[in-house]
Amino acid sequence: MAFPPLDFSKDRLKLLDQRKLPGAVEWLECRTAEEVVQAIRQMVVRGAPAIGVAAGYGLYLGIQNFEGRREDLLKLLEEKAALLKEARPTAVNLAWAVERVKKRVLSEKSRSADELKIAALQEAEKIREEDDRLCRAIGKHGARLFKAGETALTHCNAGGLATSGYGTALAVFYTLQEEGKAVSVYATETRPLLQGARLTAWELTQSRIPVTLVCESSVASLMRAGKIKRVVVGADRIAANGDTANKIGTYGIALLAKAHQIPFYIAAPSSTFDFSISSGKKIPIENRSSEEITEGFGKRTAPAGIRTENPAFDVTPHKLIAAFITEKGVLNPPYSKSLKVLRLSNDS
Repeated sequence: MAFPPLDFSKDRLKLLDQRKLPGAVEWLECRTAEEVVQAIRQMVVRGAPAIGVAAGYGLYLGIQNFEGRREDLLKLLEEKAALLKEARPTAVNLAWAVERVKKRVLSEKSRSADELKIAALQEAEKIREEDDRLCRAIGKHGARLFKAGETALTHCNAGGLATSGYGTALAVFYTLQEEGKAVSVYATETRPLLQGARLTAWELTQSRIPVTLVCESSVASLMRAGKIKRVVVGADRIAANGDTANKIGTYGIALLAKAHQIPFYIAAPSSTFDFSISSGKKIPIENRSSEEITEGFGKRTAPAGIRTENPAFDVTPHKLIAAFITEKGVLNPPYSKSLKVLRLSNDS
C-alpha cells in the first residue's frame, strides 16, 4: 500500500501534515519556496527522499510567478536554491534535488524565462517519478534477504510517508507482503517526536502488516530473547566509506544488533550516498529545539530551564552495517569496493 505524503497540481504543493498523524489526516498547501522551507523545517514533511521531492517542487514555486528577463530569473533561481538547501542540513537528498532542478534550468541555454520555468517543473516531476521506481526496486532487492515469517525491527519512519509514497526500509516489508512472504515488524517509538509510533505503526497497520510498537529501551531485551532476526532502517546521508547518518538512536540499535549477531541493513536510494565526504565525521548533524524534549506535543514533562541536547541524527559506522539495500542491488562489504562501483554507476 502506498502513502504519498505530497501532491502537486495547479502550481500548488499539498503536503500531508505528518505532525497531525495518526489522529488526523490534514493537508497543508504551499504556494511559495518560503512556505516549502517552513514546512520542511517544521517537519510537516520529513524523510530524506520526501523532503528532496518537496524541495524540487519548492524551487519551481520560487520562480513560477517571475516576469522579466532570463538573466534576472537565473539570479532568483540561485537565491531560492540557497534558501531551500538551508532548510535542514543533514539529509543529502534535499540539496541533491535542488541542485538537480537548478542544473536542468541552467542547461537550457537559449530558452526564454517562461520555458525555464517549465523545465524546472518537468525536472521536479521527474525526481518524484524516479523516486517511486527506485523505492519499488529497493523493496524487491531487500525482500530477497528475508525468509517468510521472520520478525524484523525498524527505527523511525522510512515508509511511504518519508518518500514519494512507497518507502525505503518499509518497501522491503510491502514487497514481502505482495509476494506472499509477509514478516512481522517491531517498530520503535523513536523519541522525541515518535515517528515510529505515529507514522510507521500507522502505515503498517493500514497495510495489515503485523506490527508491535516498542520503546527503544526494550530493543536489547528483545534481541536477547531471540524475537528479532533482522534490522532494516533508512538513511539521511551516507558517506563515501559507508558511515551512515539516520535518526538518533540508530547507532545504539546497530551496536546491539552486532552484539547479538543480527544483520543490520540500511535501505536507501543511491541519491542518499554523498561521495563528496570521506566519512561520517564530516556529516553535519542537525540539533533541534529543547522543547521537543521538555514539552513534547505541548505538555511540559521536564523542569523549566533544564539543559538539553537534542541531536536529530547520529552516525552508524560502516563496520556495523551488514549490507546496503539500494535500487541497484544489495551492496555487501568490503564497502571500499562495492561503494566504489556504485559511485562509478552514479557518475556514468
